[in-house]
Amino acid sequence: MRTRNPLNLNNERKCSMKRIIAAAVLMAASSGTALAAGTHAGGHGDKAAAMPIGNPGEAGKANRTVNISMSEKDDGTMLFQPAMLKVKKGETVRLKFVNKGQVDHEFVMDVHDGIMEHKALMEKFPEMEHADPNSIRLAPGARGEIIWTFANAGEFGFACLIPGHYDSGMKGDISVAN
Repeated sequence: MRTRNPLNLNNERKCSMKRIIAAAVLMAASSGTALAAGTHAGGHGDKAAAMPIGNPGEAGKANRTVNISMSEKDDGTMLFQPAMLKVKKGETVRLKFVNKGQVDHEFVMDVHDGIMEHKALMEKFPEMEHADPNSIRLAPGARGEIIWTFANAGEFGFACLIPGHYDSGMKGDISVAN
């Protein structure tokens, strides 16, 4: 059986402590950088102009206003009214929202795959803040708006991605015609 020299044990502790401190400093430095890197959006909050559905519009260029209510029913279903939006490519629309429900709701518009990716992220991190120009979150009784220019023709969607709301029916479609 090997016996340890008390002097070597002290040196081993010093080396181990140096390694622990170095690892802690490295982890702290890299985690600070990761936390400062952006929003829950994974960076898509900064690429609004590159979104297939379009980009934030100018209030003075809005061609029309669409009023959208958010609510839930006694049977547990949740909904947007209307659940279908039809717009034209290049049209700038003022989307005005009112949350008539008893709980927070949000509106996120995107390509269908983008909505499903965002839904999965919200299920993991339900309290994350939004910084995306294509979304809005409202408390009960609150009002808000998004002014949006629909840059491309195609079929898109919108949804409330607070966990459980999409699955309770809170979703809709956007058809952008040429």
